Amino acid sequence: MTATEERAPEIGRARPRKEDARLITGRSRYTDNIVLPGMLHMSMVRSPVARARITGIDASAARSAPGVVKVLTGADLAAEQGSMPNAWPITEEQKAPPHPAMAEEMVNFAGEIVAAVIARSPAAARDAAELVDVDYETLTPVVDLATAARDEELIYPDLGTNHSATWVFDSAEAGTGGNIKEAIAGSEIVVERTFRQQRLIPAFMEPRSTVVDPTGEQITMWSATQIPHILRVMLALTLGIPESKLRVIAPDVGGGFGGKLQVTPEEVITLLAAQRTGKPVKYTETRSESMIGAHHGRDQIQTMRISANRDGTVTGLDVHLVANMGAYLGLITSGIPILGAFMFNGIYKFPAYRFECTNVFTNQVWTDAYRGAGRPEATFAIERMMDELATELGMDPIEIREKNWIKHEEFPFQTISTMEYDSGNYEAATEKALELFGYDELRAEQARRRESGDPVQLGIGVSTFTEMCGLAPSRILGALRYAAGGWEHAQVRVLPTGKVEVVTGVSPHGQGHVTSWSQIVADRLGVAFEDVEVLHGDTQISQRGLDTYGSRSLAVGGMAVVAAADKVIEKAKVVAAHMLEAATDDIEFTAGTFSVRGTDQSVAFGDVALAVFAAHDLPDGFEPNLDSDATFDPENFSFPHGTHLAAMEVDTETGQVSIRKYVCVDDIGNVVNPLIVEGQVHGGLAQGIAQALYEEAVYDDAGTLLTGSFTEYLVPSAPDLPEFITDRTVTPSTTNALGVKGVGEAGTIASTPAIVNGVLDALRHLGVTEVEMPCSPSRVWHAIQAAGSGTESGPPRTSAGGDTSGGRKEER
Repeated sequence: MTATEERAPEIGRARPRKEDARLITGRSRYTDNIVLPGMLHMSMVRSPVARARITGIDASAARSAPGVVKVLTGADLAAEQGSMPNAWPITEEQKAPPHPAMAEEMVNFAGEIVAAVIARSPAAARDAAELVDVDYETLTPVVDLATAARDEELIYPDLGTNHSATWVFDSAEAGTGGNIKEAIAGSEIVVERTFRQQRLIPAFMEPRSTVVDPTGEQITMWSATQIPHILRVMLALTLGIPESKLRVIAPDVGGGFGGKLQVTPEEVITLLAAQRTGKPVKYTETRSESMIGAHHGRDQIQTMRISANRDGTVTGLDVHLVANMGAYLGLITSGIPILGAFMFNGIYKFPAYRFECTNVFTNQVWTDAYRGAGRPEATFAIERMMDELATELGMDPIEIREKNWIKHEEFPFQTISTMEYDSGNYEAATEKALELFGYDELRAEQARRRESGDPVQLGIGVSTFTEMCGLAPSRILGALRYAAGGWEHAQVRVLPTGKVEVVTGVSPHGQGHVTSWSQIVADRLGVAFEDVEVLHGDTQISQRGLDTYGSRSLAVGGMAVVAAADKVIEKAKVVAAHMLEAATDDIEFTAGTFSVRGTDQSVAFGDVALAVFAAHDLPDGFEPNLDSDATFDPENFSFPHGTHLAAMEVDTETGQVSIRKYVCVDDIGNVVNPLIVEGQVHGGLAQGIAQALYEEAVYDDAGTLLTGSFTEYLVPSAPDLPEFITDRTVTPSTTNALGVKGVGEAGTIASTPAIVNGVLDALRHLGVTEVEMPCSPSRVWHAIQAAGSGTESGPPRTSAGGDTSGGRKEER
């Protein structure tokens, strides 16, 4: 026996994704592709009004329509449907109205489901759904967030308020910093701004789809979901079905972005319809239904005060949020704003910090997780504020950041919001980004354009960010009153041929887990990349897991894979020692080969696997398999960071905005697959830029969604985006053995403030101080005109310090 030749490591290698060959050649299997014998189809009847009492439903015409099997109303399901789950009651006093999957007596947003038609074909179900006649007694909807917060019209009179909960963090009370009022009172300058985080629609590529088969010994549900494991638990709790009798499968899933991190009414109704009919039932939403019925993201009013000395040293940050919950609380709706509470301090050292968030109900579809979930909102606000402070003090935006950020030698660093940042080097990432960007040259060009009165002005946007990834340590989630933990599970199964199966609890929807997990296990066990199979997304195969969201898959799920693989090695060492007639303690494992320390005696991993399978000559008492599983619960989050720079050109005559150059340097720790990282960065940038320039869910005063199709809801395509210049620095995370930090949300979090800061930087000399997102040509043009005429409304507020009220004492 000889030692295996040295092999190149897989981790760090730019491997094309294993799953792509199937996905891009039409051999994928999405939920809507599933066809079962005798399968029925369902179509939903949705409310056209935002707030009304249901006074009658006449479904007689629909029930007698050709092909119709059953029509269900809220009254039909009242005894079974329960209330949709909210897993994150952020305070003991949180108020939450009942949330039926199908409305029974009241509708509270336009698009809420009031009936379902089950028929033998999709066309028959759709045609019959139009025959369901619903009588509504319309009531005054409350659509505007600020109006809802004033409680002038109560959406749920029984609650006595439109406020769901108020959550507060105060550094003085927490013992992590000073008193914000004292900080502001003792400061030399206070800058106050109010930002609006517009409502966004996740707009995943594959609309939501569910198939439920009740005909076997257990109920099987296929769903285009990010969270098959959580979905199974929540359906069991909501509907009283034993978990052992419910199998959830997430087949190929075409994107999620948080929009599929939900237990949906559509899934509950499909399951109940399948039980009622005793046949498989499929429901696939139309794109229009997705826009009005799937949860939305963001939607906050952010009022910020930052205090500082004249040299630019920040002394305090005061944050006041009003967050739009929509009509109901979804799975984690109420917790999304407070996820940002821990990141408003960004990369900076603040002596005093206070955060207060009030969650408010409106007559709109509910909000919940959307790519980044709380952290993009926080990063936008603090990065905008640092630019505003720099402007007030006449400083360069890079200079003021350098003055206040955490230095690389100060890690690990305990932040004022209680987080411990494990590692980072903001200086290195910024230095590389400035060099790639050509910062000084672009500043010189900006000056020339201003001096010449060029109609197309140049602005430079800066965003230096960090985020909280690897959700999450279970003990911290418990402290925040989240109902579940943050661990992840994996199993590594060794086959007789030496090939390996990896079962993972995370469930991908485009992230490339199959490839990344194969690279990790190939290196860990010394097997070929091609010899690793990865199984996921089926609660009967992967029995334990907490799924994919919050950039947790690699930092948590990948670490569970590592731990399981290490257990395989330890078990195999016992057998190798027996085969080599050596002591187990003398066995070394390198690159797929077990060898006796100090000798040339060795045995390959595959030979050990075959010996265990045969079980003819194993150590006494050795169980004949090498399979191992592990559950990993991190001690801390991971904290990727980076510097993003945007050169923005703004046509002052038309308001047209274009991206001249975009550079980002991210530090996401060690990289398993650079190709996958690059793809995720590009996708994230597109999504963050879309918030800055294109996307907005708009309701009218009656609560009707005016942007209910891609004609009105603008999603950028490739020609709308520039060629991105990306690079990385590497500061390995110390919270996991892989040294990884997470990348899925970085581009989205960092790019939005970079773009908006750039737009404003191009226009400040014209007197423009704010442009609401998205910075459409119309909004930019009107801002320029208003500034030119001196009629700009909603002026920013800056004082010489000492004002601790912010003009909002009455709101506290």
